[in-house]
Amino acid sequence: MEPTTTQAKVETGTIEVENPATGETITSIPIYSPEAVAATVARVRSNQPAWEELGFKGRRVWLDKLRDWILDNSEQITDVMQEETGKVRSDAANESIYLTDLINFYGGRAGKFLGEKKVRPHSLFGATHKQRVQYRPHPVVGLISPWNFPLILSFGDAIPALMAGAAVVMKPSEVTPLGVEHLVKVWKEEIGGPDVLDSVTGTADTASALVDHSDFIGFTGSDRVGKLVMARAAETLTPVSLELGGKDPMVVLEGSNIERAANAAAWGGMMNSGQICMSVERIYVEAPVYDEFVTRLTDAVKELRQGPDGAEISSDVGAMTLEGQTNKVAEQVDNALANGATALTGGKRPDGPGTYYEPTVMVNVDHSMPLMKDETFGPVVGVMKVEDSEEAIRLANDSRYGLSATVFGPKRKAEQVARRIECGAANVNNVLFNYNTPGVPMGGWKESGIGYRHAEYGIQKYCRSEAIVSARMLTKKELLWFPYTPSRRDLVDKLTRMMSARDLKRRFGKR
Repeated sequence: MEPTTTQAKVETGTIEVENPATGETITSIPIYSPEAVAATVARVRSNQPAWEELGFKGRRVWLDKLRDWILDNSEQITDVMQEETGKVRSDAANESIYLTDLINFYGGRAGKFLGEKKVRPHSLFGATHKQRVQYRPHPVVGLISPWNFPLILSFGDAIPALMAGAAVVMKPSEVTPLGVEHLVKVWKEEIGGPDVLDSVTGTADTASALVDHSDFIGFTGSDRVGKLVMARAAETLTPVSLELGGKDPMVVLEGSNIERAANAAAWGGMMNSGQICMSVERIYVEAPVYDEFVTRLTDAVKELRQGPDGAEISSDVGAMTLEGQTNKVAEQVDNALANGATALTGGKRPDGPGTYYEPTVMVNVDHSMPLMKDETFGPVVGVMKVEDSEEAIRLANDSRYGLSATVFGPKRKAEQVARRIECGAANVNNVLFNYNTPGVPMGGWKESGIGYRHAEYGIQKYCRSEAIVSARMLTKKELLWFPYTPSRRDLVDKLTRMMSARDLKRRFGKR
C-alpha cells in the first residue's frame, strides 16, 4: 500500500517559517517527499475527469464560492500575508483584491476563450469537411510559485487552470507557504470544493518531483531556476510556462508631467520593497527635465515611512522577505558606490531587527554596474541622464530581460517610444498598471520568460487543442484514395489548378 500524503511528508522533516519584519519564527511546515508529491498528484488526477465534466458553469460555481469567502475574510488573508512576507498592510491587502477580480474575469470569459471554435474552410476542397477546434485541459497542472506575492503568483495561475478543467497542485516557496496552505484548506474544508486542488510544501526536491509528475508546469521565479525547471521538464517533454526576472526600464521624456512621473517612479520602484518582477529599477531621463525629475523623485522617496505595521496602516515600505535578497541588494549598491555612483537617499540597511533595506535613489550610474544590468529586486532605483529618446530606447533595450517598461511623456511621443522597447508590456504615463488589466497578455521577452498570463493566452496554455475534421459527404471513396489512376490524377490536377489563385486571376482578372 502506498503511504498517505501525510505520512510521507512528516517523515522528511520540517522547515521553519519566519516573520521577516521581526525575525521571529511563526511556525514550521512539513517537507513533502517525492513519493508524497507523486501520491498527491495521482489523487487529484483521479478526480480531474469529473471536474472537467462539470463544464464552465459548474466549475464557476465553486470558484465563485472561493471568491465570496475571500471577500468575506480578506482581513484574515491580509494578516497571514503580513506575517509571512513582512509586507506593510496596504501591500498585503492587494493579494485578495487581485484574486477576486481574476475569478470574475475568467469566470465570465472561460467559455469564450475555450469554447469549441468553427473554422472557415480556405478552399473548396476544405469545404467538403466541417472543421472545428476544441480545447481539453492538461489533467494536472503543477505550479511552482515564489515568495514575493505568495497568493497572486500561485492562485493567480490556479484560477484559470481550474476554470479550464484541470486539477492543480501548487508548490509554494518554503519561505512563504502559509497563505497558499490557508486557502487550500479553505477550498477543502470551508467551501467543500472538489478534491482537485492541493499544495505540497518543501524544498527543491519537492519542486522537482512536481515537475516529474505533472502534465503541465507553471513556474514563476528567477531566470536561473527557471532554466533548471525547463531542463527538468524536458526529460518528460512536459510543457512549461515561465515568468522569470525583469530589469524594467522607465523613460521620462521632455514634456512629461514631471510630478506624476516622479510619484510613479517612487511607487513603481519601492512598492512591496521593490520585490516585483516588474518594479521600476532603472530610469532614463531626457536632459532638459533630468534635474527636476531627480529632485522630485528624491523628495518623494525621502518621505516614505519604512517599518512594520499591523491592522492600522502606518508604513509605506515594509521588510524584504529574504535575508539573502537583502544582502544582494546591498552588494549591488555598495559596488555602484565604490565605482562612482551617489546615493541621494538611502543606500544602506537600517539598524534594528528585520530584513529591511532603505528606499534608495542612485545617480551617476551606468551600464557597467550590476545595479543597472542585473535584477535588483529591492527598493532601489538608478537614474541616468540621456540626450534624447533614441539614447533612452537604446539603453532600455540594452538588457537580457524584457518583461515590462514604463514611458512618461506627451501621449503620442510616449506611445511611439513604448512600441520600440523590447518587452512584453509597456505602460504609458502609468506604472505597473498592466498587471491590473487581465484583458491583455502579461509575459516576458528575452530571458524574462516563456508564455503569458491573462487574456485568452492565460487560460489556453493550460489546455491541449484538438482539431476535429468531419466529412460532409459520405461517398464510397475520396478522390485521393486508392486506387491511383491516370484519370483520377488528371481530375485532381485540374481541380487544383481551377481553384488556384493563378488560374482564377487568369480567367477573371485581378480584382
